[in-house]
Amino acid sequence: MATKIYDTKKISLVDDRVIIAAPLKIKYLRQFLETFETIKQAKTDDESISVLAQCALIAMQQYCPSIKTIEELEDSLDLPTIYEVIDIAAGIKINEKSEDTVKDQAVDSGSTWDTLDLAKLESEVFLLGIWKDYDELESSISMQELTATLKIKRELDYSDKKFSAAMQGVDLDKNSGSGNEWEEMKARVFSKGATENANDILALQGVNAEKAGFGIGQGLDYEVYE
Repeated sequence: MATKIYDTKKISLVDDRVIIAAPLKIKYLRQFLETFETIKQAKTDDESISVLAQCALIAMQQYCPSIKTIEELEDSLDLPTIYEVIDIAAGIKINEKSEDTVKDQAVDSGSTWDTLDLAKLESEVFLLGIWKDYDELESSISMQELTATLKIKRELDYSDKKFSAAMQGVDLDKNSGSGNEWEEMKARVFSKGATENANDILALQGVNAEKAGFGIGQGLDYEVYE
């Protein structure tokens, strides 16, 4: 069965135009998350929604470049569609029917760079020699594409090392204790630094939860006790 790195979605605008939304390329995601951080200072739902509208406007640079101002955004997208856009763009989920504030919902589900050494990951994939500079790399791929590329690169690198070692009578799988570094890194990212154990429930969030069929955000929640 064919698999996909990420899902895309057609979104209809108020004027009947249709845009194709997908996870943001890293260049736009960086701007998106920098703006999103300001929601922590919001004091009302209106202020929170204003921040999310600014985030959606950044996403329009990828989805629909002709929308350049907040006024044009508001003329083209209603509020439920803005929520849909920020969910697809960066995994930030807002439920209009929830009793929680918009700010609390956004902060609880939002992405962050805090637990991710993006420069290191980009440097590793840059060695493939496909991009002329880092700006071109960030303009070309999303985080989902970056992690998928790194995963296969590391698997191929490990296979080469394993073959070379086997020729010398060494079993890397038996003698190496670092075979799970990739899974530990992903667990750290998905759990926002709470765990490095890929089997920990805290790591079962977002895409991980969907693949597992359950997890946080898939009908299962958790509480952290001080």
